[in-house]
Amino acid sequence: MVGSGAVAFGFFALRIGWLPPRTTAAAVLLALATSQVLAHGMTMPLREMTAAAKHMAQGDYSRRVRATSRDEVGELAAAFNSMAADLAAADQQRREFIANVSHELRTPITALGAVLENLVDGVAEPDPATLRTALAQTERLSLLVSELLALSSIEAGAVRLDREQFPLEPLLKEVVAEAEVMAAAVDRPVRFTIAATPGLLVRADRARLHQVLLNLADNATRHGPARGEVRLEAHTLRGHTVIEVADDGPGIPPAERPRVFERFTRGGRTTSGGTGLGLAIARWIVDLHGGTIAVAAPGSRIRLTLPD
Repeated sequence: MVGSGAVAFGFFALRIGWLPPRTTAAAVLLALATSQVLAHGMTMPLREMTAAAKHMAQGDYSRRVRATSRDEVGELAAAFNSMAADLAAADQQRREFIANVSHELRTPITALGAVLENLVDGVAEPDPATLRTALAQTERLSLLVSELLALSSIEAGAVRLDREQFPLEPLLKEVVAEAEVMAAAVDRPVRFTIAATPGLLVRADRARLHQVLLNLADNATRHGPARGEVRLEAHTLRGHTVIEVADDGPGIPPAERPRVFERFTRGGRTTSGGTGLGLAIARWIVDLHGGTIAVAAPGSRIRLTLPD
């Protein structure tokens, strides 16, 4: 603005020889005042972002910036608001995760402590039944810690897939053999059936896919009726390998299906004996393969698809 005023002053004074002093001074002052107002309005979102960033550094993610323009500053304000919302959601998930982990760890530790306290005080005898109760709580605690470590490794990207092409039916038979042993251990006699397209090949990490299918088969065993049937089916559909694990149970209600693959979610079942992490781990492994996993109708069927 000062440079523009100097050019105008030189033009009027040297070329014309006449300068309206009051008009020139008024124009310069008006231009300076207008520029200050415009600059203040343009930089207001930046000052709001600075203040919001200071609050975010202290753990307050509720501040938002008013995006009133459509220029670069407005786009920056919209991006800042989106980032703040994502950080708030991540912080809420972290708090819920810590609370859930604390609850899940406290349950077996409390039960195990009660059993040991009864043994020490002589209230209970160290008979096989009491020792089996202590062992069950110890195994549950060990399983929870193992799945937490596995989930942490997967989310951190520390898990690398060793993909290979192999026949699927032998893997399904291995999963069924192991699931039968696990079902007998929890006194849940069920009948397993396999229906796979002959010679069906799949390209995946064999160990990780075995982990996913065994988890799904174990869930079907626990949530289906006693002496029911658990079905493992596999076929190809539009260039994808489709694997389904189904049971005869009532299934997961439609309202709970979108959240069933989140951590510590058991589809409304809080006494199933699981940790609530198995399906979350399964989803992460399937995502690493570039596939999808979801609850299919009627709710007692889990369907996963893997690209060929």
